[in-house]
Amino acid sequence: TTSKVMETYACLGDGAQEIDMVLNVGALKSEAFGMVLNDIQGVVQAAHHQRAIVKVILENALLTRRQKILACLLCQAAEADFVKTSTGFAASGATLEDVDLMRRVVGAGMGVKAAGGVRSYAEALAMIRAGASRIGSSSGVSILQAAEASLQGNSS
Repeated sequence: TTSKVMETYACLGDGAQEIDMVLNVGALKSEAFGMVLNDIQGVVQAAHHQRAIVKVILENALLTRRQKILACLLCQAAEADFVKTSTGFAASGATLEDVDLMRRVVGAGMGVKAAGGVRSYAEALAMIRAGASRIGSSSGVSILQAAEASLQGNSS
């Protein structure tokens, strides 16, 4: 936690306005919920002190359904701004089922970011329909080009 908080301050000092942190998956799986909460709170307090947004990456591919729900609740309790599906480096990324679950758990007052494996405009739209308020994708340019083409096709 100390390292994460120090890194947060360093990033903010360099001009960052948003901080992504990875949930302490080991602590969550060990049911050390206080440790998970304190970890998130430390980063959130540092970031919010400078009006920055915090997204907590759950790395859903490593979690059970129950752990995903608990992670979302801990993020809410810590006053994080977003829960995020994945880093994109685990076995799988965002799924519609996970995005829907996360949205239902955190409600409308918190952001949900679908990241990892969203490669097409259709997939991005499906994630938004499932409850994502943001999409993280390395295919952003092609997704936006497809969106533009779709809009132009609908306007004729």
